[in-house]
Amino acid sequence: MRFTRKSWIACKRSERHTGKGILAGLVGGLVGTIVMTQFQNAWSKASEELKSNDSERKSQGEQNQQGKQQSEDATMKAAGKLARLAGRQLSHEQKKNLGPVVHYSFGTLQGGVYGSVVESAGVRGGFLPGLIFGASLFAVADEIAVPALRLSGKPTESPLSSHLYGLASHLVYGVSTEMVRRGVRAAL
Repeated sequence: MRFTRKSWIACKRSERHTGKGILAGLVGGLVGTIVMTQFQNAWSKASEELKSNDSERKSQGEQNQQGKQQSEDATMKAAGKLARLAGRQLSHEQKKNLGPVVHYSFGTLQGGVYGSVVESAGVRGGFLPGLIFGASLFAVADEIAVPALRLSGKPTESPLSSHLYGLASHLVYGVSTEMVRRGVRAAL
């Protein structure tokens, strides 16, 4: 049997399965979110250890930590807004408990979208697409959507270090999501 360019393309298209791509992306997104969270925890711990070397900064860090306990991050604010849409009011403690659910749900769903796009486009995937996915998600979600939804302040109100932290976290997420997505998709 002789393959022409047209038959080869048709053969390649028939190997695409959007459902498998979505499933692989969902798994990748969940694992990517777990890895991203671990990266963020390690970054925060390292940052706190660097600050604790200077006793003056240490006392300021403790004061900042006390302030953070009462403030709400974007995921907590999102949980509160979602609850209000459902006609419920959440306490600070409930928002604190639901914040990670919002974070993991969003990361998992974005992985599913990524898996669908990669599958539909017939992209091979790999390190570079993972980096592009992570960087794009950072730009669209953290820098545009979160401030627009008033879940955080304007990007210009945050120091450069916060943007670098967010970008690095999302690059870790994107690469981790892609690695897992690719492995799961190969297994399917």
